[in-house]
Amino acid sequence: MNQRDLFLRHVGQTSGAPLSIEIVRAEGCTMWDASGKEYLDLIGGISVCNMGHRHPDVVAAAKHQIDAYLHVMVYGELIESPQVQYARAITDQLPASLDSVFYTNSGTEATEGAMKLAKRFTGKPKIVAFEQSYHGSTQGALSVMGSEYWRNAFRPLLPGIIHLTHGDLDALQMIDHETACVIAEPIQAERGVVTPSIEWMKKLRERCSAVGALLILDEIQTGMGRTGTLFAFEKTGIVPDILLVGKAFGAGMPLGGFIASREMMSALTHDPVLGHISTFGGHPVCCAAGLAGFRALLHSTTLQDVEKKSHLFKRLLHHPMIKEVRTAGLLMAIEFDSWDINKRIIDSCIEKGLFTDWFLFAQNCMRLAPPLTISEEEIQYACTTILKVCDNMRT
Repeated sequence: MNQRDLFLRHVGQTSGAPLSIEIVRAEGCTMWDASGKEYLDLIGGISVCNMGHRHPDVVAAAKHQIDAYLHVMVYGELIESPQVQYARAITDQLPASLDSVFYTNSGTEATEGAMKLAKRFTGKPKIVAFEQSYHGSTQGALSVMGSEYWRNAFRPLLPGIIHLTHGDLDALQMIDHETACVIAEPIQAERGVVTPSIEWMKKLRERCSAVGALLILDEIQTGMGRTGTLFAFEKTGIVPDILLVGKAFGAGMPLGGFIASREMMSALTHDPVLGHISTFGGHPVCCAAGLAGFRALLHSTTLQDVEKKSHLFKRLLHHPMIKEVRTAGLLMAIEFDSWDINKRIIDSCIEKGLFTDWFLFAQNCMRLAPPLTISEEEIQYACTTILKVCDNMRT
């Protein structure tokens, strides 16, 4: 059997039509397949590789930690320097109320842990989420996902969850004194990069505070500089009670976390003891790599350049087939008339060495979430290629 046949035979599949491209190397914004074909990566592992593939500082930090130790004990028992250093570094960049990090293996596990923390800390039963939101695919995270299409096949799910319309001011009245938490995205990524008004975000914060509900902001996709600030909530003037991180948090390694106050986080230490626990959460190699990527982001001009690069994409992407280009920094959606047109354009782009994808709740939109390190020349090449594909579609 060749590698593709072995992949289809022995690796659990997520769809009936995987891309099945065998990637053998990646560096910066470029990937190479087994035939030597080069791809400009416009999705960065779905907003994971914010500092590019194999950033030299990240690789060096991971190698250094591997030489020291790998796994030594379940998370939370031993003092592991990479965990401590990363938690200190990231909380130094956050509001004072977000000073304690609970590490997980992924973003969806961060969602799960935050939901448990909210119920434990408030003693309340109800959770509010929003339509067309995505928070992961485990049972709890799936329960707050905002799409019945994805939820229905796996019912029964968690009880006590209601879904409101994201951006609807009147709907916020459904958040009441029985609500443990509200989980929301500051920008709905999988909806095709839809940003609510700052007024709505402020009213959401006010309503949560008024009824004693915790506000959980999911920045798994939008965090770590993706939108031009370290976190998207910084642009709204509000502060969440719990912040979810993942994807780029590990700089290419599997790492997530939920961040809250030390007082709130202590609720997981008693009644019961070990209220939340993970064997591999905060793996030392992942934390060392993530910290190196985070430091590289802070100590370069990468973050400051995000908006300029975003504007360049938007300025260049004009075509009769493109209905709209929505941007939140370097998280972007190119909207076409239909899923069929979008899929044909994506497939053609991949054939031409431009690697891109679509959105779960906006299948007529092409996803652009390249490494933040993408150059202006690479942006011009990407946009020229997309426009040529659109031209070819019209002839």
